[in-house]
Amino acid sequence: MTAEGRKPAWLRVPVPSGDGWKKVDEALSRRALHTVCDEAACPNKAECWGRGTATFMVLGDVCTRNCRFCAVSTAKAGTPPDSREPEGLAGAVEELKLSWAVITSVDRDDLPDRGAGHFARCVEAIRARVPSAGIEALIPDFRGAELETLARAGPDVIAHNVETVRRLQGIRDARASFDASLATLEGAARAGIVAKSSMMLGLGESEREVHEAMDELVSAGCSSLVLGQYLRPTLLQVPVVEYLEPDRFDAYAAEARARGFAKVVAAPLARTSYHAGDANP
Repeated sequence: MTAEGRKPAWLRVPVPSGDGWKKVDEALSRRALHTVCDEAACPNKAECWGRGTATFMVLGDVCTRNCRFCAVSTAKAGTPPDSREPEGLAGAVEELKLSWAVITSVDRDDLPDRGAGHFARCVEAIRARVPSAGIEALIPDFRGAELETLARAGPDVIAHNVETVRRLQGIRDARASFDASLATLEGAARAGIVAKSSMMLGLGESEREVHEAMDELVSAGCSSLVLGQYLRPTLLQVPVVEYLEPDRFDAYAAEARARGFAKVVAAPLARTSYHAGDANP
């Protein structure tokens, strides 16, 4: 059973307007940078770009995993990391006068360190050029030395998404799992860095399953949670099972705070990096 068809009114977003989003587009194009806003067909692009914010996607735009909910292009290997990207990214953060920079990436299982070193260099470049900016690193399921490399670079937040409840983890690539994601978040918290995660709702999960996932995340040291409605990017991805009304997100937000999360963002159009400052220290 699915909920495909005309989206509810609360999920309709305006087309880009004004000059703000154009300035972001121009700054990214000059530096050959990618954003998850474009690559993942994010519904908040108009709003975020219109106010001069963006989530940067490093390490190319081809992912080595094939999650069933995601529209990013996939292949067995991506392009070699661009050594100029960290400085280009830092330059964009400076030009756009961002107070909070979010860096994410495709999965790069084809690289020896899965891209952790490049991620760290991006964090270091922003820190050197715009020391006042907060930095959130939204990472793949780094572990061991990979996670340690990133943690040493000193991002303010390490985010990694469990994406959905335990029972529905099959929508992710088979190399991902709820337990692997918990281990990444636990490692971030153990390093003294704020750990953040996100779940998509509307995939067929029950309320009890969402609450159980919250408890496991808190136990792993995750202190920041984002909950948003799953939206099918194209007909190639898994369909929506249910559209949750805004008041149900409000109820989940209250429950998350009661269960121990310090920061919570829950709304139909919320995404991991949407209003990032609201879900971070």
